[in-house]
Amino acid sequence: MESGVQDWLHQCSLPNGTDLQEHTLKTEMNIIIGDRCSIDYGLKGKDVIVCEFCTLNGSVVADGDVRIDNWCEINGDVIAGEDAYLGEGVKIHGRLVVRGDLDIGDKVQIDRGFEAKGWISIRNPMPVFIYLLLYVMTLLKIDNPDEIDSALDELFGEEDPGDDTPLVIPPGSSLDMKVFSVPSAMRIGERCRLHGNIRANAVSVGDDTTIFGSLRAGGPIAIGRKAQVHGNVEGGGEVCVAPAAHVLGDVAGLSLSLHEDALVEGMIRAPNGVRIERGEETA
Repeated sequence: MESGVQDWLHQCSLPNGTDLQEHTLKTEMNIIIGDRCSIDYGLKGKDVIVCEFCTLNGSVVADGDVRIDNWCEINGDVIAGEDAYLGEGVKIHGRLVVRGDLDIGDKVQIDRGFEAKGWISIRNPMPVFIYLLLYVMTLLKIDNPDEIDSALDELFGEEDPGDDTPLVIPPGSSLDMKVFSVPSAMRIGERCRLHGNIRANAVSVGDDTTIFGSLRAGGPIAIGRKAQVHGNVEGGGEVCVAPAAHVLGDVAGLSLSLHEDALVEGMIRAPNGVRIERGEETA
């Protein structure tokens, strides 16, 4: 049960409609940030959950709850539309605004003061990992914790993140305006807009997504229909480019599956060969 939740956190999933603007990563879904991440911009989502020892150089804005685990540092404001839970040693270098209740742990530092509309409890909140366990069980609508592993495989076994899938950044990730680097595979949903060069073990890009940067992966890369990549694409395995996709740079991989209706403006390098696909589906 515990390993299932930990494995779930060690993947990167960006749901449909994710938008990385100049200073904020935005989604209409929940956001879960794994431990020991370094992120050079803010976060905006439904509920925002940040695991321990993370540093965020921007504001955290949630329509619902905010949960920030022990020893995190936020170089901006924290605004919760509902409740907020701050673990031990959290530092907020901006202002804290909570529309609901506030649970606050020991040695919390808030530089510009706080405002809470509801009850304030000075106590260490529930550990984020325990909360995530309950969250996953609620998300998957299961009552038996022993069913978590198989349910997670079903939820994340699809090609693209679904509409109910949260935004998940795995532990140890480093995100800034130049490089979006995660130590795992990355799945990007449909109709997303991302700024920065993406580095991951493998990358899947959904339909109608625009990436203002390059893609580099140690394994395979798949680019969906009508997706645009404003940079080079370099994969350590097969690279698949779907119909009407547009790559403005070079494409390199061990092999390349390229639909005849796709456009690659740069050079193509594929030592194991290039396969041109025709028809509605990409192999």
